[in-house]
Amino acid sequence: MKSLFDESTYSEVQDRINKVESNRPPLWGKMTAAQMFSHTVIPFEVVLEKKPPVGKPNFLIKLLFKKMMYNDRLFRKNMPTPKPFRIEEDKDFDEEKDNLIEVLNEVYGQRDRKNWPKHPMFGKFTTDQTGKMLYKHLDHHLRQFDV
Repeated sequence: MKSLFDESTYSEVQDRINKVESNRPPLWGKMTAAQMFSHTVIPFEVVLEKKPPVGKPNFLIKLLFKKMMYNDRLFRKNMPTPKPFRIEEDKDFDEEKDNLIEVLNEVYGQRDRKNWPKHPMFGKFTTDQTGKMLYKHLDHHLRQFDV
């Protein structure tokens, strides 16, 4: 799996974000492009400790799903979004795009960081796992909008 902490991947993701069109319908799912941008900001805010943890850690979920967050297998299309991470209200495309680029840049600026906070659901991730987890989720949603 690619990592957002790799310079070429970081540049590629920026280019892909800039190719998303505000009126482009998703290939799957119900989110608009603006809602997708808003949704994809959440994991960045979690690792930057800007967003409080949602839910309680669950040993079974951690055991079953932690490796899925950063392994090489793509997320399935139409996976249900957990309720705390759903964005159902209308969002401003340009504002949400700017928010995503801002947190992307902030996280990339910390790519040499050694200690990331524990993930609220999955516990400790290494720097490598953090970069892969963030990429995998963002890539999933950029593919949802055909970029």
